[in-house]
Amino acid sequence: MKLIHRDNRRALGMPARMALGLLVSAVVLGCGGPEVESEVEAPRVLVASVLTEDFEERIEASGELRAKDRAEIASEIAGAVTAIAADEGDAVEAGALLLAIDPEKRKLEVQNARAMYQESAAALAEAGRDAERVRRLHSQGIASESNLDAKETELARTRSRHAASKAQLGVSERALRDASVRAPFAGFVARREVSRGEYVQPGQVLFEIVSLDPIELEFNLAERDSARVAIGQQVRVGVAPYPGEVFVGKVSVVAPVLDARTRTLRVKARIDNADGRLRPGLFARTDLGIARRESLLWVPEESVLLRAQGQIVWVVDPENRVRKVYVKTGVQTGDRIEILSGISPSDEIVVRGHAGLQDGILVSRRSADGERPDGERPDGSVNLAGEADSNGEPL
Repeated sequence: MKLIHRDNRRALGMPARMALGLLVSAVVLGCGGPEVESEVEAPRVLVASVLTEDFEERIEASGELRAKDRAEIASEIAGAVTAIAADEGDAVEAGALLLAIDPEKRKLEVQNARAMYQESAAALAEAGRDAERVRRLHSQGIASESNLDAKETELARTRSRHAASKAQLGVSERALRDASVRAPFAGFVARREVSRGEYVQPGQVLFEIVSLDPIELEFNLAERDSARVAIGQQVRVGVAPYPGEVFVGKVSVVAPVLDARTRTLRVKARIDNADGRLRPGLFARTDLGIARRESLLWVPEESVLLRAQGQIVWVVDPENRVRKVYVKTGVQTGDRIEILSGISPSDEIVVRGHAGLQDGILVSRRSADGERPDGERPDGSVNLAGEADSNGEPL
């Protein structure tokens, strides 16, 4: 008899052996094997508190000096220039003669129109007497109806001719007055465009007249300063030709609306200029004085980030979680910037370490030298001796 010996260890197939191995591993781990845990370090950020501080701001602007009154004097009649009474740079009073356009011809036209007017007045008087006589004869049954109608019609025509001659006399007298071109206001002759003997047409520019006393300053204020200016407010003005000298004026016009494109407010001020030293066209620097603004919110400039939707800061809550806040900024002084809206005085904001921040994530505070405020390293140890690596960075 042949005995056959079978090895029972080979009875387990490959899948069974793999399952057994996994089971043994699980048992080993469950019985005190090393615990494995994946940790993600929180982003390290530099945090600063929002600063509340008063601010004294000097309201300044730049503008341009302009003539209060400025006019181009044009001819109202056609004719030859026969006399010029003022030249460029001359000071003229209101109503002063500037130029004459053939006044002799206009005088003759007035005389002719007056004669025609007198003739029409006589004709009208005669036509009135004739019409009255025919009316009496008609009432007595002597004059016919047709004769009365003819006289009434002639009277109406004569009356119309008289009115026309009166109007023509007025036109001629107006032309005579227009032949003497006069200054509409007191000022200076800025330009003279014609010469003696030149034939001018109605509408042709003859002179440019400007008024320099007072002179006007026009400037624009930023939207945030629009509530700090009022009519009658004093302004101090400086111009390049007189360095160090200050000219004082008063606000005369404040525009009722802001410019929708530039978000600025147009303002005008008048400055006494009896000596004529200030001239239109000069660039001027304007100082409206100091405005004190209380309890403004300030943050470091680098904490404000510009995004497509606007300016943002990252606010850190007491649990060291961050949230993105859209803000509106105001003035900037040095490395600080004013926050008009979006945050409160008690907030803390991220100054550095913005990369990778998302709403709600946990962050690790650090000081300006790279450590956490309590001296704790990212790995949980504490650097009390100020240890550093080979690059000089805190360990």
